[in-house]
Amino acid sequence: MELDRKNGNTKWKEAIDLELKQIDDYQTFKDVGKAEINTKGQVMNAPEGYKKIRVHLVFAVKHDGRHKARLVADGHLTRNTTEGAYSGVVSLRSLRIVMFLSELNALKLWGADIGNAYLEAYTEEKIFIVAGPEFGERKGYILIISKALYGLRTSGARWHDRLFDVMRDMGFSPSKNDPDIWMRLSKDGEVYEYIAVYVDDLAIVAKDPAEICQILKDKFKFKLKGDGPMEYHLGCGYWRDPDGTLVADPKKYIEKMMEWYEQEFGEKPRKFKTPLEPGDHPEIDESPECSEENQSRYLTMIGQLQWLVALGRFDIFCATMTMSKFRPAPKEGHISRLKRMYGYVLETRIAAIRFRTTEPNYNNIEIPQHDWMRTVYGNVKEVIPEDAPEPKGKPVVTTSYVDANLYHDIVTGKAVTAVLHLLNQTPIDWYSKKQSTVETATFGSEFSAARTATDQIVDLRNTLRYLGVPVREKSYLFGDNKSVVTNATIPTSVLSKRHHALSYHRVREAVASGFLLFQWIDGKNNPADILSKHWTFVSIFPMLKSLLLWRGETKDIKDAPTVSNKDKAN
Repeated sequence: MELDRKNGNTKWKEAIDLELKQIDDYQTFKDVGKAEINTKGQVMNAPEGYKKIRVHLVFAVKHDGRHKARLVADGHLTRNTTEGAYSGVVSLRSLRIVMFLSELNALKLWGADIGNAYLEAYTEEKIFIVAGPEFGERKGYILIISKALYGLRTSGARWHDRLFDVMRDMGFSPSKNDPDIWMRLSKDGEVYEYIAVYVDDLAIVAKDPAEICQILKDKFKFKLKGDGPMEYHLGCGYWRDPDGTLVADPKKYIEKMMEWYEQEFGEKPRKFKTPLEPGDHPEIDESPECSEENQSRYLTMIGQLQWLVALGRFDIFCATMTMSKFRPAPKEGHISRLKRMYGYVLETRIAAIRFRTTEPNYNNIEIPQHDWMRTVYGNVKEVIPEDAPEPKGKPVVTTSYVDANLYHDIVTGKAVTAVLHLLNQTPIDWYSKKQSTVETATFGSEFSAARTATDQIVDLRNTLRYLGVPVREKSYLFGDNKSVVTNATIPTSVLSKRHHALSYHRVREAVASGFLLFQWIDGKNNPADILSKHWTFVSIFPMLKSLLLWRGETKDIKDAPTVSNKDKAN
């Protein structure tokens, strides 16, 4: 190959040879003889009922430097299908929850990659190719595609069906909340074991993950790669602090981001201590529109930053959300801001999620004793799913922080809702988004944010229940607007503005039901501020240090209170 000649090696040729050998090992093609092609390029002896398509090779260099070639079908040449065409992808929130449970219940966390996963399944599509020169002696032969070759419209669905059958055979069932988390009771019946599936990448949480991997190899003949204690998964590295705490850090992904930046701009980004200037309003930037080249760069940069947020860097969520708005027509001032964000990421590249499983101590919180019976809510109770599995393992308490930033966008007048959720002391989910309506006062924007947080807490509690996790009786929500907290928690409080009614009643009903404890927290100690505004380093660093940069406990979040020993698990 020309690239190998220029590089002075044979890495790409070796990659192609390996791919075609694996294709043959999986019996992907059925050879039905030499193709008879007329002057118009038509295959005269094509199998009846089959459609001719093409294939091509895709090349990539993996995170560990391996050169990879993949034979891919031109599936766009086939008919659209009305059935589901995709394999499963676990949400990153669910993946973090499963990893948290591995630490909470002292289970082992392993990773594994199923090699050539799609080729483990048969295709139902009737298609063939005429082999090209890359097939050597079979050049010019009709090859019927019998396996779910990458690129075919239904290959993802066929792999999903195959894996579904395998998981069922091993005693796993899909969680009703996230069907790409498979769970089963451990042999001793004490806890649940989990397998989180991201297409062909497995995160295995079990008492004996080695046994699971061996069954996949021996019984189902899967070719596993990298099976062993989790070290790298979906862009994150996994390791342990000196005290044994599991750490998930996206340092390798950040390194790739910085390599791309240097290639594009010819220099490293200048370091900054905040993602954007405090109080910045990029929506009123009047600089010229970006060149076509910078528009393309802008899209790539936003995509990289969004994935970094998903991997755990919630400290850049608000800035990324704000700058995503300008993707259709970014200005030079906007791409300058993204460069600043890259500089901030470089400066704080050691930031990471730490899976701390100790329950926070909320014994200093006084639980109000109010009678809600003589309100419109009556004897309301939390609705607990009746079809959830029996709770097993150690209990979990959820803590959430909420904030709103009024007039975040001075062009549209919209505020931002920000929510940070923790399981015990582990950040597990985060949210930063402009509100759908314009509020004229902080009270309205904060109540709207509290409603969003309440909905998310209900979802999080039920997610845990469907994973068989014992959930503490109360969830703790902290906000820094006293008027909202008072109106939401005092039965006799009165709503003065009717357009806030839905948010008002949603939060109050949750409080009245007894599962939500809504407490005021001083704004300077509210970590949701990290997600709601363009902050100053001095104001945010103490909280950021506790959540993403500190090797100890998160109890340093001041005024953040813990669960009474009297709390019951349900």
